[in-house]
Amino acid sequence: MTFSWNSIKRPIVALAPMAGVTDSAFRRIIKKLAPETLLYTEFVSTNAMAHGSTKTRAMLEFDSTLERPVIVQVFGADPSILVEACKEIEALGVDGIDINMGCPAAKIVSSCYGSALIQKPELAQELVRSVVRAVKIPVSVKTRLGWDTDETLIPFVSGLVDAGASAIAIHGRTYKEKFTGKARWEPIYALKNALPNVPILGNGDIQSGADALAKLGNLDGILIGRGCMGNPWIFQEVIDALCAPTPDGEGSTMKPRSLREKIPIILEHLHLCCQLKGERTGVLEMRKNWSGYVQGFAGAKELRVRLMGMEREKEIVDLLTGISQKD
Repeated sequence: MTFSWNSIKRPIVALAPMAGVTDSAFRRIIKKLAPETLLYTEFVSTNAMAHGSTKTRAMLEFDSTLERPVIVQVFGADPSILVEACKEIEALGVDGIDINMGCPAAKIVSSCYGSALIQKPELAQELVRSVVRAVKIPVSVKTRLGWDTDETLIPFVSGLVDAGASAIAIHGRTYKEKFTGKARWEPIYALKNALPNVPILGNGDIQSGADALAKLGNLDGILIGRGCMGNPWIFQEVIDALCAPTPDGEGSTMKPRSLREKIPIILEHLHLCCQLKGERTGVLEMRKNWSGYVQGFAGAKELRVRLMGMEREKEIVDLLTGISQKD
């Protein structure tokens, strides 16, 4: 079945694209725990693709049976380079392409990528229009409330929609705010009111099913970003909260309440990372997840320190298996 934004069950619950986090291993874990989740990849440099980067192309690998629907997020500022990259990505059989217009990282913005495009609406529209004309799969955009104010949000996004964007995701902070303070969702609700026929998703500060239920409002769905690091169970929790809320707003699915309950999934995630990237890289990349996976338990700090110092998969497996077998 061909993917389209209108074919997805509402409300949409999606994995937000995050560099170094939303790789194939993590996407597969999320799909195992919450099959209805919409997946975004890490954001991919179209310039790096043009220069033949093998590391960048490796980021495009996905399991066509386990990771559906999957949307590849790209960044770039040259329409011709972007188009050629998106044609190549479409040929891989992905379900959609998303153009990053929200990343606030200095090295991204200084090259006129990510959030920098908010200040260049004509170029932003040209990028969308060029890709839409070049591919047959849906093209969406993820951006922010604005550069330093949300006053430009509606005209900026309206221009992207006029250029052919089929869906829009908004992080509830401006470029200037980076990831500080609380995400503001009210301007996103106003955007949906202004563009009622366009799928609009909100993103920012979703840490639980109750958060999602409180913040969905009139939107078509939400993206979960930093709140899922070390907590892939949050997706089913949010799906349950939005589709079958209980009085406490947490939904009906019981998430793991103990470290022992989490360990089988942690070890599966570790194994996938090592299998897909090699042991050394896989173990190193798991380090960003240890804090989330072990937080809230007795001895969490000491366990995290031990895990961060380990360099072999077997060391980690032995340590965590030992914990899981304790009375």
